[in-house]
Parts: sequence; structure tokens; C-alpha cells
Amino acid sequence: MTHPLFERHQALLDQALKALADRGYWSAFPESPSPKVYGEGAAEAGKAAFDALLDKPFPLTLTGAAGTTGAERSPYGFPLGISYPKVDLDALFAAIAKAESGWRKAGPEAWVGVSLEILARINKRSFEIAHAVMHTTGQAFVMAFQAAGPHAQDRGLEAVAYAWDEMRRVPLKAYWEKPQGKNPPLKMEKHYRVVPRGVGLVIGCNTFPTWNGYPVMFASLATGNAVVVKPHPNAILPLAISVLIAREVLTEAGFDPNIVTLVAHATGDDTAQKLALRPEVKLIDFTGSSANGEWLEKNARQAQVYTEKAGVNQIVIDSVDDMKGVARNVAFSLALYTGQMCTAPQNIYVPRSGIDTAEGHLSFDQVGEALGEAVQKLLGDPARAVEILGAVVNDSVAERIDAARALGAVIADSRAIAHPQFKDARIRTPLIVKLDARDAAKYLKEWFGPIAFVISTDDTEQSLSIARRAVREHGALTLSVYSKSPAVIDDAVAVAEDAGVALSINLTGGVFVNQSAAFSDYHGTGANPAANAALTDAAFVAGRFRVVQHRMHV
Repeated sequence: MTHPLFERHQALLDQALKALADRGYWSAFPESPSPKVYGEGAAEAGKAAFDALLDKPFPLTLTGAAGTTGAERSPYGFPLGISYPKVDLDALFAAIAKAESGWRKAGPEAWVGVSLEILARINKRSFEIAHAVMHTTGQAFVMAFQAAGPHAQDRGLEAVAYAWDEMRRVPLKAYWEKPQGKNPPLKMEKHYRVVPRGVGLVIGCNTFPTWNGYPVMFASLATGNAVVVKPHPNAILPLAISVLIAREVLTEAGFDPNIVTLVAHATGDDTAQKLALRPEVKLIDFTGSSANGEWLEKNARQAQVYTEKAGVNQIVIDSVDDMKGVARNVAFSLALYTGQMCTAPQNIYVPRSGIDTAEGHLSFDQVGEALGEAVQKLLGDPARAVEILGAVVNDSVAERIDAARALGAVIADSRAIAHPQFKDARIRTPLIVKLDARDAAKYLKEWFGPIAFVISTDDTEQSLSIARRAVREHGALTLSVYSKSPAVIDDAVAVAEDAGVALSINLTGGVFVNQSAAFSDYHGTGANPAANAALTDAAFVAGRFRVVQHRMHV
């Protein structure tokens, strides 16, 4: 019998499966915060719901709760004042073990149906979650609504669709008959069961708690695994709301809500390490620093570990038709969310002899000046600028800007901008510094934040060579090339495929290198040190379950 939640959302699931096969544009959840889409009063209700959470305990009851934790502070300049249950891990995992039995027996249709219902309900609270993301990550509101709302929900749905696609390949049973010549054939009936791996641990990040969190959360949940969500201590609220919704759906569907739990903790403690080494944890999804990711890969040997770590994203400029269009596009990529995106470009390679354009030859310095001027023009109006930049997520980013400023000649200096609504907001424009190819020690590492280097090279061949080396040795999620030469484009494609990084070619319009579209773009390749998996492909979900069979003679 089909599970009722699976039946309710089957049409949506079928659309998602088709989108995965076609790889064209499709979105299940509208990205516009317009009242025409989400209803009159939805925006106001979402803001009120967020405000109602401030300065009080978060309304989540967890087994094993003993005390509270929580010290989130908005990058826009005020404390959230929310406390969360602090749980005893032994008690929590005992409750999870009790909950798992009924969930495991329910089977793939129930797992997928419940996951789809959770996503549908999360979508209805997109405005509330957008404010939660804005005031934990520093994203500007519209970006927080889109990236942390519908775009993140699409990524979650994408994971569910891949999970279902892989699980449905496994038949429930088969009849096996092997001829034996003159003797009677051997006959067997074989039964196959999809079995989850165990507990999935989600280690959340500060900058994109839902965009990075939903794909991994739903990849594990839709394959039958219990999920423990451990948010970053600075960005608990968005995932806490999501866990609360998940537990409500599980309860209404007749399951123990402890299939999805939250472990909030204080900055600097060892909760993440303790969780990662628990024998019950069989899946770990992590987004964050290379040091922490590599520790998990090395030490959490009982689990399948999926990591997204630091990388050095790059742009190679060889020649262009429209330098103004290139500069505008790159400037927006550098400025969007103050460069605090894992896909944001950092190194921009330009031949020291300059480049050819439709308007004539430009020197290396002129290219750098064009990029700097485009950034300054884009952010010239403070009211518009703050809606592009958002706020700096933490003090480390601001300190990194100061350190990078001393590395070379400054093309465009980072400056503070006053936010018209939040007087204590921490707003910074991008810093652009001029370097030479010989300065590899300076630029061949990630400078997370609004920091970019325009690097002079001998020629485009050297630019591509450095780019290949950077991806192979340090990792990258994006590579971009600008060239009028088909041969150079072919070389760039070869470098990208060889090094294992997504490539964008001659972007000058409304698509930017640091944007990734669900159901069409693979986020990460798993083929370079920046990430050992892709969001989202079959490999990302297939290892989250196993097939156990039994057979008998008939």
C-alpha cells in the first residue's frame, strides 16, 4: 500500500525526476518573495514569527535535555537572545535507537513521502527562515529568502529525488530459476530490502546553514537514516526551525520524532568531535574548514564522511569582446554576500602584456582598474550596496581583509558602509589587490571573504597552468574563463576536466560564476580537494543505504 504522504507528493517527485534527467531549468519552489506567490501578509507573518522567537527559549523539546545553550548575534548588530536545549548525548542516542525501529520498517515510500512533506512545510515558512538566516549569516534579506529558502529547498528536493531514483532500482523480490540439464531446475525466491546505514550527522556551517544543510539532511532521511543536526554555534536558528518542522511531520505521520534531532552547543567545545566518533553515527556531512574536514576524514573511521572544505576559485581572462560587461559580471560575483560564498572567485589571472578587446588592447593595469571601477560603481549607492553585500559574518573575515591589504598594491580598497536600518551592522566592500604569478605563497590559499587578487602572468598558458595546479593541490568549486579564442576555450575545458572543477565560459549576463542551480548544476565534483562529493548526484545518496537479501528454495 502506497504511503499517503508519498501519494500526496508523487506528482512533485515525478517532476523532480524528470528535471534531473533533462538538466534544464526547473524549480519546485518559487524564488520570488512576492505576495502574488506566497500570499498577502506572508512576509509580515514571517517577520512576526521570527521576532516572536527572539529573547526567549526556542520551543523545542528534546530527550536528554539538561540546561540550555545559545549565544547567536546578528551580523547586523544585535544579540538574538535565543536559548536552545542542551542535550546529554547518551540519552539522546538512546532515544534515537528506540525511534529507529519503526522508521526503518516503514520503507522507502514512507521515508520519501515524509521528507517531501517536511520540505513542503518548510517552504510555507520561508519568510521566517529568511529572517533567521539573515540574522545569523549576514546575508541580505532577498538573498536569504532565495538562497536559504526556495533554492535550498530545491537542493533538498533534488537529494530526495536522487534517493528515490536509486532505491526504486531495487526490486522487492525476484524468482530465480537455473536450468540443470536433465535434472529439475534450481528454483529460488529472493527478497531484497533497502536498509539504512545508521545515524546521519549533519555538521552545519555559519554562512549557508540551509543551502548546505538541506541536501545532506534529506539525502540521509529519505534513505531511512535518523538524522542528528549539529548547527554552527553562530547559526543555530535556521536549522532549529527546520528540525522543529521535521519533528512535527514525523509525529503526525505516526513516527517517533527522535528520527530528527538537534544538538546545539557553545563555540569552542568538543561536541562536534564527540558526535563524529559515536559508533552509532554512520554518515557525516560537513561543510567548513579544511582542517576540520580532514580531521573528520581521518578520525571518523566508522562513518562514510562527505566533506566540502576550503578552495581557491579562479578566473582566467585571456581576451574579451565587452570589457564593461565582463567587469560588471565579475564585480557582482565579488560583491555578492561580501564574497562569503564557497563559489566566489578569488584569483583573477591576466597576462602582464594585457588583453585584446573589441575596443582595442588593454594593459594589465587597465584591466585591473576596470574591475575596481566596476566594483565601486556597483556599490556606489549605500542603500543598494547593503542589499548586495549583506553583512560580514564574523570578526575573522574583517581581520582577513586587513591582512590581505598588506600583500600588494591595492586596486580597490575595502571600505565600511553604514546600513540605513541597522546602525551596528558590519558592512565591507571587496578588496582587490595586485599580485604577480611569482607570489604563489600569497594567493594559493583560500582568503575567505571579500578579497580578490588580480595576478599578472606571462600569458594565458601560464594562467591556465596555475589554475590547474591550484585546483589539484588546494581545491576549487568554480573556475571561469574569458576568451574570444576557441583554442583557449578548448584548453580551459581540458584543464577543468583534468583538474575536476566546474567551468563557466564568458559570463557577461545575469548568470554569475558563484551561482549554482539545483536540478541542472552539480555543486562540487568530488574530484578535487575542495569537496569529496557533489551536490547532488547518484553517488551522493547511494552510499547512504545498503541492500540486504534473503532467499529460499521454492
